[in-house]
Amino acid sequence: MMKRAFRTMLVREWQIKRQGAVQWLFPLMIFLIIIVLFPLAVGSEPRVLLRLATSAVWIAALLSLVIGVDDLFKADLENGTLAQIVVSDAPLAVWVFARLLTHWVFSAGFVSVLSLFATPLFKVPIDEAAMLMLSLIVGSPLMLMLSAIASSLTLSLKNGAVLVPLIALPMQLPVLIFATGAVDLYATGLNGLPTLALLGSMSIVAVIVTPWIVAQILKMAWAS
Repeated sequence: MMKRAFRTMLVREWQIKRQGAVQWLFPLMIFLIIIVLFPLAVGSEPRVLLRLATSAVWIAALLSLVIGVDDLFKADLENGTLAQIVVSDAPLAVWVFARLLTHWVFSAGFVSVLSLFATPLFKVPIDEAAMLMLSLIVGSPLMLMLSAIASSLTLSLKNGAVLVPLIALPMQLPVLIFATGAVDLYATGLNGLPTLALLGSMSIVAVIVTPWIVAQILKMAWAS
């Protein structure tokens, strides 16, 4: 029953994402614009570009992900979809997980692939670029879960979209520090995998727990 509901909801969310291409393409364009303009702003010195590559790509990824989460659940609250799911006793946490999984694929998943542009733009060696992409894949689920909590908390507020970055960004700073630290360790010849493993474990815990937390917050937002 739960597996069938998840499959149905996942197919529905996938179709919604495909139809609303403009909404998920905009954050990706923001990411590309930032990493393209950054080398133009700091100059063409290879050592400077290489030193700033990890931080620039991660900051661009962080900003693009935060931009895309302000309306994760707002439309469903306004058009009655959330009310239908709650009233029908459908597994709300399963729907939240399907929504977040689809959003991750169309946001952080694509951003991770686009981070390979750091190789020609920042003169990053291909192995370091692969490590950078791995850090995005490992750390982005935790960032998305934190953003989802912030988005659900501000759902019933009039200017909630403005508050989402203010709530989410401070919570996401440790993710940024751990991820960039792991890549920097690898770049200096040290082992950054333990740091990534710690970050990955936090992402796994967040993926397991967050849908249930967000589901309860959404119920309260609908009831109010």
